Amino acid sequence: MKAFVFPGQGAQFVGMGKDLYDNNAKAKELFEKANDILGYRITDIMFEGTDEDLKQTKVTQPAVFLHSVISAICGTTFDGTPENTPGMMAGHSLGEFSALVVAGALSFEDGLRLVYARAMAMQKACEAQPSTMAAIIGLGDEQVEQICAGINREGHVVVCANYNNPGQLVISGNVEAINEACEQLKAAGAKRALPLKVGGAFHSPLMQPAKDELQAAIEQTEFREPMCPVYQNVDGKPHIAPEEIKQNLIAQLTSSVRWTQCVQSMIADGATDFTECGPGKALQGMIVKISRDVTVHGIEN
Repeated sequence: MKAFVFPGQGAQFVGMGKDLYDNNAKAKELFEKANDILGYRITDIMFEGTDEDLKQTKVTQPAVFLHSVISAICGTTFDGTPENTPGMMAGHSLGEFSALVVAGALSFEDGLRLVYARAMAMQKACEAQPSTMAAIIGLGDEQVEQICAGINREGHVVVCANYNNPGQLVISGNVEAINEACEQLKAAGAKRALPLKVGGAFHSPLMQPAKDELQAAIEQTEFREPMCPVYQNVDGKPHIAPEEIKQNLIAQLTSSVRWTQCVQSMIADGATDFTECGPGKALQGMIVKISRDVTVHGIEN
């Protein structure tokens, strides 16, 4: 069975989507519609901006969303045949919004508006207090969880944010707590404990102000039943009920991204062929590390 997966923040690069815009009339129409909705020409930043401009959360998230959704819509064929029609979808963090739009649970316009609202709320939360994330390589999930739990206390937050694949987690929290955790994790045998160049502590309790803002926007948006199950980050399980999807999206901002569990569940439910729709190849690399028994490839242009 075919599965579509969609990347999150960090997959962006200058020039992303330009081939689609230049060579596909439908893609150009969607990109121009996005410029109108956002009120500025995000395509100028995507195609010809600087790395620094593109790294801003308020730009990165809608840019990755647009490239991912338009790649899936214009670079694939939904003709009803099993070989071309995905039986399930999932997205990594931000990518969950892309999955929901391509699956038909959200309109393109509503999906973009929610992604922009999410990006602005997260940018504001990031600016409110110094916080960051770090990649932990070479330790088991339980060991990382235990060390973080021993450090985590009021005003000193560090949690497991992304379960990317076995032996690779990302932790999230206050700068001081992250630094302390990295030292303890290296002492416990982590091959690497590397602070990331990100704007804040995504998928941690420090995103609560952003969650409150996004919840109001999500609750005012119409969701429909998707054409296939969408495996959501908060529990790694398939969902088709619109109300469940909405509540999981709200919870996602302060909850862990259980990507390993998403992929494992999709494979257990019959996924054999994974197509990454959007910029980069990060998810393809993660999926290969989760299972060598599936086929992975990507669509960028």
